[in-house]
Order: sequence, then C-alpha cells, then structure tokens
Amino acid sequence: MPDAIGLFDPDRVAVVGGTDSEGSIGRAIMENLESFDGTVLPVNPKKEEVLGHTAVSSVEEIQDPIDLAVVVVPPKIAIDATRELGAQGVTNVVVITAGFGEAGSEGATREQELSKIADEYEMNLVGPNSLGVMSTPDNLNATFGPSNAIPGGLSFMSQSGAFITAVVDWAIDQGIGFNDIVSLGNKAVLDESDFIEIWESDPNTEVILGYLEGIDDGRAFIDNARSVTKETPIILVKSGRTEAGAQAASSHTGTIAGSERAYEAGLDQAGVLRAENVQELFDYAQILEGQPVPDGDGIAVISNAGGPGVMATDAIGESNYDMASFQDETLETLQDTLPEGANIYNPVDVIGDADNERFKAAIDIVLSDKNVQAAMVLASPIAVLDYETLAIDISTLQEKYETPVATALMGGERIQNPADTLREHGIPNYFDPARAVNSLDALMTYRDNTQIEYETPEPFDVDKEKVQEILETATKRSNRLGVEAMGILDAYGIETPTSEIVDSPQDARAVAAEITGDVVMKIVSPDILHKSDIGGVKVGVPESGVKDAYEDLLTRAKNYQPDARILGVQLQEMVDLDTGIETILGMNRDPQFGPLLLFGLGGIFVEILEDTTVRVAPISEREAKTMIGEIDSAPLLRGARGNDPVDETALVEAMQRLSLLVTDFPAILELDINPLVVSPDGVQAVDSRLTVDPDKL
Repeated sequence: MPDAIGLFDPDRVAVVGGTDSEGSIGRAIMENLESFDGTVLPVNPKKEEVLGHTAVSSVEEIQDPIDLAVVVVPPKIAIDATRELGAQGVTNVVVITAGFGEAGSEGATREQELSKIADEYEMNLVGPNSLGVMSTPDNLNATFGPSNAIPGGLSFMSQSGAFITAVVDWAIDQGIGFNDIVSLGNKAVLDESDFIEIWESDPNTEVILGYLEGIDDGRAFIDNARSVTKETPIILVKSGRTEAGAQAASSHTGTIAGSERAYEAGLDQAGVLRAENVQELFDYAQILEGQPVPDGDGIAVISNAGGPGVMATDAIGESNYDMASFQDETLETLQDTLPEGANIYNPVDVIGDADNERFKAAIDIVLSDKNVQAAMVLASPIAVLDYETLAIDISTLQEKYETPVATALMGGERIQNPADTLREHGIPNYFDPARAVNSLDALMTYRDNTQIEYETPEPFDVDKEKVQEILETATKRSNRLGVEAMGILDAYGIETPTSEIVDSPQDARAVAAEITGDVVMKIVSPDILHKSDIGGVKVGVPESGVKDAYEDLLTRAKNYQPDARILGVQLQEMVDLDTGIETILGMNRDPQFGPLLLFGLGGIFVEILEDTTVRVAPISEREAKTMIGEIDSAPLLRGARGNDPVDETALVEAMQRLSLLVTDFPAILELDINPLVVSPDGVQAVDSRLTVDPDKL
C-alpha cells in the first residue's frame, strides 16, 4: 500500500461537500473538525465560507497540499471528485458517500471505478460508505458521529459505522480512550490488513481492536497479523458465526469445515485474540493495554468473601492458569499476619472483617511469592473497608512487583471512583470475578502467541505437470473426480495402494491376478460420490469372485441411478486396517481464507464424531504436528493401550504434501482422502475424491 502518512495525522484536511446546511452530513463533519489542530478547507461551489472556514468552489482550486480529503457528495460526483483529488496529488481520501457496492449492481460498478482511480493515483482510500476516521493526538474527528473519543492507546477499526458511534459514546462513560478509529465501510481499497500494518509502526497504538463482518484476503491478513502481534495485541469480534451463512459443500471436509471454522483457524494462526462479544473485546483490550504479560502460569486470589473467591477459583479451573502453590515462607508470613479463621492457602480469604491494613498486607505477601505470576483481588463492601484506599494500595503493589493484576471490587455507586483510580494505573475492575479471570487468561494467550516461531512450509519434489494433465483431462467429463484423484495424490508423493480401472469382467479378473491377495472393488462414477451408501464398494474379494462382484457393482449402480455415468470398476490392493487407523485428510476452499486443511479421525463415522481440526494452508511441519495433537483421538495414533504408535513422520509429511497440492492448484475446490490409513509402517490414501473449478485451470 502507499505511504499512509497524513491519514491519521494530517496538517490540512479538505472536506469535499463541506457545508453549513442544517441536518446535513457535510455540516456534521465540519462541526466535528472544529477542534482539529490543523487547517480545514471546505470544497463547495455554492459557498464562499463554511462555519468560519474559507471555501473553494472545486478541487482544482485547491492550491496548498492536502494531507487528507473527506468526500461527502453524491456517488457520481464523489467519483469525479476522487479523480480530481488524485490529479492534485492527494493520497489519503475518505469517501463517506454511500450508494456503492452495498447498493446493487449499479453501485458495485461505481465502486469498481472508484477502486481503479485509487489504484491509478496510488491513493489510500477509506470506504466508500464510511463513517470516517478519528485520531485523538491531533484532535481529528473527520466523522459524522455525535461524540469525540477521549485519548488512549486503543486503535479501533469497524465495518459498522453505527457500532463505532455506540462504542465511542459508551467508552467515554467508561473512561476508555482511543488513539485512532476508522470506519472501514465497503473496503474498496484499504482493508483490515492495511490498518493493522499502519498501526504496527504507530508508537501510540498499544492494542488493535476490530469489529469485522468478513476478511477480504485471509492469507494476507494472517501474514500481516503474525508480524504485528509480536509487539502489538490484536483483538477482533467477528460477526456471522452461524453455519447458515456457510457455503454448501458436497464433501465430508466441506461439511465439517464451514466458514466459521476457517475464521477460527485463520485468526488462531495469525496470533489474533478473538472476542466472543463486545464486552470481551473491551475486557481484553483494557488488561492488554494496562498490564504486563505473566511470566508463568501460577495465579493467586485474595478475597474478603468466600463466595466470590469460589467463583474465581471455578473460573480459573476452566482457564489456562493453575492455582499457585505458595512457598513455605509465604504461608508462614500469612499465618503470622492474618487472624485465626483466615485461609492462608490459595485462594486467600482475609475474612469479612478485614480492614485496609490487613487487605494490603495480604496482597503484599502474596505478590512477593515467586510462584505467583498473576493475581486477582476480590472484595465485597463492608463498613471497615475503604475501596478508594484499597484501589490505591493495589495499584502501588502492582507497580512494585510488576505482576499482572485484575480486580473485582464488587458493588454499585461506591466503586466508581476506586475503579477510576485502578484504571488510571492500568488495572481493570470487574463486577463479575469470571470476567476478571477471562481477561487475565487473554494476557496468557497473547503471551503464548508472541512466543510462537512461524516456519516456512517445506518444499517437496512433486510432479505439477502430471496433476495439470489429469485435471484437464478428467474435467472434460465431470468437475467431480473420484479415482483420478488417486493419480493426483501419487504425483504429489502421497502413497496410494496399487489400483487400476477396468471396464469388463475379463479385465477385472486379469488385473486381480496381478495383485497379491484379495482386492477391493469400487464402482467408478462421477455421479455417485458416496459409493459405500449404495453398496458400491466390495472389500476382500478373491480372484475367483471378481467377475461376479464386477457385475453386481454395475447392477447396484444402475438400480440406484439409472442415468449415472459408469466409467468402470476400480480394483485396488487391500490395505491391512488391523494394523492401521482410519483418518481423514481433506481441504475445503474458503472464500476468504483460501484452502482450509482438515485432519481427524476418518472412516464412515467422520461426520458423526467430528473429531477433526483445521488450519489454513499452506502449513509447516510444526503446524502439522500441532494438528495431530489437537484431535481427541491423538492417543490412539501415539500408541494408546500398548499398541504401536503410527509413523507420525510419514503422516506429517503427507499433510504437508496435500497442503502444497491445494496451494499450488487453486482450481481444486474440495478434496477428501477418506480414509487415509496410518500405521506403524507409514500412510496410504485408500480413497479420495475432489471437486474442481475448470475455469481456474
């Protein structure tokens, strides 16, 4: 993207369509810019002056350089104005105007034209259909929202302008401040990946937040975010979680790995924290902005009330933390300091009559313990406890020990000032202890994300030309490939059993004679995908029974679907399932993230058990190993109950090779290897099918 200097820190802002007409968007933007530290230039052919600012009648009349232009005129005029701004050398443009991609085919055409103009003039274009942008360091509010954000370290992007106005209004009441805010609008040019890149180098941005309804280029987002999250946390709320919006799929992989799983996998691989709702978004943001990450997994709870302490302990049991075991010295000091009846073990209960002195002493003792890497302070209001003093004591001790702390000072109006004191020191306060635990858990997740070393996927020696030839030939008959898929796997080094397709009983008998032992026979038809459901598969057929099996398979297929295209019968050597485990390895191409790789327990129960995990391809060796460890059946693969472990090295390589295949060939929309039999001796792809988009070959 072009250099974004001036987008959030301009010296001169032009408002194309700036006006003083009551009730207009142009006036709202001009009024919001009243507090801007720089120069504001309205562009309006009908006005010589707008709210005290000298106006020019057209973009061509602008003489001094403009750092940021805000366009708020009708769509056709907006296109012309953007072109004129580009010709004037303006590189940062926000198009407020609606009536583009969100407004049907005619609007989409206008949006494409806007994108071409931005590309021609190398513009950073925000929108169209945007609320605008805001940046507190320069008092910039180039939006038509009703409120100015208060300063802070959060930079926030949203696809919903209405959500921004609600958040800013709420955040003012909560004392939560922002650095930059951007309404993404239709994302004709700049999108979420661009803004996290902009904020990566911004020293004023401590945490990046986002509300997204979709990610345009999932792979680019992952690559950008991996770099950014090493230093700056990213937290996103992604709407549209239900499967109702997922693209229909014909394969097992497509059925199981819907769009929501693509987002889960993609954001996880990007090192992004995903919030389930707006409350979590800002819970996580506040603690990540204000508290250090823990350098271990031990957490302590200090409370004056047993009930909240138990609630916190339950929440910790579901988190990634462990209840810290205090050192002997800590226990002895607590024993000497606290009255009889207090609990000196974790969670520490200073009991209900604790005054500020006792509470402070307990917190000091606990935070000094080397086994404590995070802490929660919980309190219910009592007459002898002053919350404001407690807030000051907690803040002082947190700074002394540099241990992450969250609080749950419970109550109503009496907690407002103490909560403000805590917030000023970067300590968030929650009424619900479980929210405090979840927020501390986000700190740990972010810490773990920063420690991940991302590897480059390994290249393999493969035969791309053979795959291209198979795809081009097979798709002349159908875009759904069955047996031909086995040849594709062979070309990418994924082992398959010896097999051949025949079109007569005599040829079937001859092929069977060349295969050692009994054979598997399968009907070959692009119109019959789930062969086993119709009896289209016969297992353990001896050479003497091949002829009868051939005729029976054809009869079953014709009875099931008389108009089905029958290409023949596949004969395949038997794979010993007694020494192997059936897994599934597949891919479904997600519209945003691209190839989504799936691995899990396979066979006929794959859709019932759904013991699977997913990643966005291509994957590295480390990611393949992680996928194997994530499924519930991993112990079976690794030698549970005295069985020999499977050849995990061969399995990891097969996963990487399939990852490379679906990355190399975007025409492959879906692919299943089910089962992929894994054993101590290696892996074999026993059955496979894939769906191809011929237009992408």
